[in-house]
Amino acid sequence: MPAPGEGVISRIARSYVLRRIVRSLFVIWFVTTCVFFLVRLMPGNPVEAYINKLISAQGMSYDSAQAQASSLFSFDPRTPLINQYWSYLVGVAHLNFGNSILSPGTTVLTKIGSHLPYTLFSVGYALIISIIIGLLLGMLMAYRRGGVVDHVMSAVGSTLHAIPNYLFAIMFLVFGGIQLGLFDFASLRGTHTDGINPSFSITFLSDVMYHAALPVTIYVLTTFGTWALIMKASTTQALEEDFVMVARARGLSGARIGAMYVGRNAVLPLVAQIAVQAGFVVGGAIFVELILGYEGVGQLLYDAVNGRDYPVIQGILLIITISVVGANLIADLCYGILDPRIRDKGVEE
Repeated sequence: MPAPGEGVISRIARSYVLRRIVRSLFVIWFVTTCVFFLVRLMPGNPVEAYINKLISAQGMSYDSAQAQASSLFSFDPRTPLINQYWSYLVGVAHLNFGNSILSPGTTVLTKIGSHLPYTLFSVGYALIISIIIGLLLGMLMAYRRGGVVDHVMSAVGSTLHAIPNYLFAIMFLVFGGIQLGLFDFASLRGTHTDGINPSFSITFLSDVMYHAALPVTIYVLTTFGTWALIMKASTTQALEEDFVMVARARGLSGARIGAMYVGRNAVLPLVAQIAVQAGFVVGGAIFVELILGYEGVGQLLYDAVNGRDYPVIQGILLIITISVVGANLIADLCYGILDPRIRDKGVEE
């Protein structure tokens, strides 16, 4: 007779989906715990950071600044760490990330929600454009391998892949905006023009797209080459498979072979990488947003770190973790659907 709970454990061990869900939940808990303790290893705390800000900015005495900080903040750095940790886990379990320390009365989700849509829009829009351009160029490079297009795009893709996006943003800003005057950087700063209220109007949406033009351009230029090189390698491998030769022998058109046989099989290895990159949508723009003055999640995280706003830091990093782990989970499930051998192998093991 199986021991109590053995049946549940056995089903989890055998189930392809359940095993990956349990693993994802464990990773989220582990990263959340690490973030909680790591942010508290930073020198200083929210109260001390606010006191130093009052002393340097307003010339207040330490006692006066301490009295004002104590009246504003509910955070007590003398609370035992284990009590803080338990309260945080209970709050996360109830989807309550707490209130911002630096903005009393404002919840963490409210602060993140005011910045997150702009980051999701700019990086997500750029990711879609980059993937489409990269996949098409990669297939073209594979079909024309050894030619001019292949050599030029391989060199361009390798160069852009080697340059960090924040460094490319600096160079793009200095040379394109200042030296050559190709765009007016001052008018592009921020997420939207002051005086235009957020709404689903054409005026607001077009203004948001205008202000997102710089970060979207940076993301596309620094990532499409990577997708092109990956797609080229995957397509080249697919072109050498036996099923392609059989399809040609059957007299199928080149377009049908490219779309139904080569393209479908070449994209399969990219599913996981596309999902992972989609997961980094939230956190992949931190430095670029700071450089370009784009007020997304990256700018919010920077301000929270400077002010030691623990709940906001934890909330942002938790959302990044969930997005990355969730994207990996979706990729695993997609793999199981697209290639049943992976799912069946997991069940057999």
